[in-house]
Amino acid sequence: MTKFKGIAASDGIAIASAFRLTEPDLSFDKKTIKNPDTEIDRLNQAIEISKQELRTIQQRTFKDLGRHEAEVFKAHIAILSDPELLKRIESMIKTQHVNAEYALKDVSDSYVKIFNSMTDNDYIKQRSTDINDVTKRVLSHLLGVPLTDPALIDHKVIIIAHDLTPSDTAQFVPNYVKGIVSDMGGRTSHSAIMSRTMEIPAVVGFQGSLADIKDGDQVIVDGLTGNVIVKPSNDEKNEYVEKIKKYRQANSQLTSFRNVATTSSDGKHPIIAANIGTLDDLQAAIDNGAEGIGLFRTEFLYMDSDELPSEQNQFDIYKTVVQRMAGKPVIFRTADIGGDKELPYLHTPHEANPFLGYRAIRMSLDQPDIFRTQLRALIRASAYGNLSIMFPMIATITEFEHAKRIFEDERAKLIAQDVAVGDIRVGIMVEVPAAALLADQFANVVDFMSIGTNDLIQYVMAADRGNRRISYLYQPYNPSVLRLIKSVIDACHDNGTPAYMCGEMAGDQKAIPILVGMGLNEFSMSATSILKSRALIKELDSREMVTLANKTVSLASTSQQVLKYVHQALGKS
Repeated sequence: MTKFKGIAASDGIAIASAFRLTEPDLSFDKKTIKNPDTEIDRLNQAIEISKQELRTIQQRTFKDLGRHEAEVFKAHIAILSDPELLKRIESMIKTQHVNAEYALKDVSDSYVKIFNSMTDNDYIKQRSTDINDVTKRVLSHLLGVPLTDPALIDHKVIIIAHDLTPSDTAQFVPNYVKGIVSDMGGRTSHSAIMSRTMEIPAVVGFQGSLADIKDGDQVIVDGLTGNVIVKPSNDEKNEYVEKIKKYRQANSQLTSFRNVATTSSDGKHPIIAANIGTLDDLQAAIDNGAEGIGLFRTEFLYMDSDELPSEQNQFDIYKTVVQRMAGKPVIFRTADIGGDKELPYLHTPHEANPFLGYRAIRMSLDQPDIFRTQLRALIRASAYGNLSIMFPMIATITEFEHAKRIFEDERAKLIAQDVAVGDIRVGIMVEVPAAALLADQFANVVDFMSIGTNDLIQYVMAADRGNRRISYLYQPYNPSVLRLIKSVIDACHDNGTPAYMCGEMAGDQKAIPILVGMGLNEFSMSATSILKSRALIKELDSREMVTLANKTVSLASTSQQVLKYVHQALGKS
């Protein structure tokens, strides 16, 4: 028996034999060619075949997993349709008289190098994975080397891979693929997200050597702890068989928490809401008993289109969401686009550090026509339900006041046109440390604040959560992070302003007791975390959690000490 560690990326436990997903041999030589036009024809033919394959995968993924999971393949098709990318490859073939394989790989590697240098952003690093994925597919057709087809797996296995592309993961059949272990990736990678949607236990960022795992070896994957056990002893295997039974029983019992209010043992009632980006996500939120939508990521409407979505198109979506939530609160975040979430039709320039650049509210204020169109659609939709608006990436009071003036202007225009509008609360995402440090001043001018911990933690710790080399620094439980979060919540409460959270930390079972003690008013999380979070809160006495929260920010100096306090508190409660 050998035990390894990694990052727990998708909940669950699985026991099965190892299946090594090996990379095909796509090696080639650089060649001098005489006829560039013929070579470009080869390239275009390989690209067209690749697009056809991707459309098929996209359609199958949409049918099996939903629209959101299929989005990545639309992005892959868009990469292969990018005129700038194709122009650079064709230019290299013509000017340097090199073969299509070499030009394709050279140009794509240059893009990947740029993206990988932007180490502060998971999204942009995922773009490099996307480019590698489509490059591999086109190369396979240029070289006549078939790619491994995961859909052909016909027995129960644990997938062992250096890296998994979204194309690989989307083709897994959950009846056969029982677990995943990979060297690369983080909890926010496309493959990890798909694994959670498919309910396949997964451990990524494997800290051992995959060479130690042979085809056919029995493997245990613990997606709850990040443990991977190779060739387990009978005792170890029996222990995990029992853990699997208990895990399934616990999940079955959680269904009783679906349609009940979230109430602590002493009667406190924080709201548990869901983070969503599409109508498919909305259904999952409803099915899991969300008490509201704490974050609707409107940028997916822009990313899922070849042009700016019209006011009417946006209105139809927003109206549907608030109507289906039937009076429960829905918070729409205005589009967090630009910078890392590049939209081809906006022609924004590449930036050296896009996560700190021209994006979100900065782009909205700089391109007010786009911003006003979205605000009009949201204001019109407010007549059909409980709708709030939240501005992302706010750093200064001036930015908020500017955005709020535009909102008020569009609202006044619609009212003057006798358009029905509802009462709308307007708030901000607290993800920039500058906003967190001025929370007491923001609390005087906003209707609510929602703490976006995914980015806030990265900025506070100066650590990219997707960078395995420094992943130890991405610490949600670091006392510095907790102190900042508590200061925001306290500032809100001092001014009678609700404090929400919509980052991954809001659904973290270790963080929830601390946040309950801090008095967080709303926890917004992925739909799959709602039931277990509600069950946990029902076991907590908020008065005891206040003591816990105070200890974590006043006595602890490390994340380990914080977790020790949490363990002790839960042991007593």
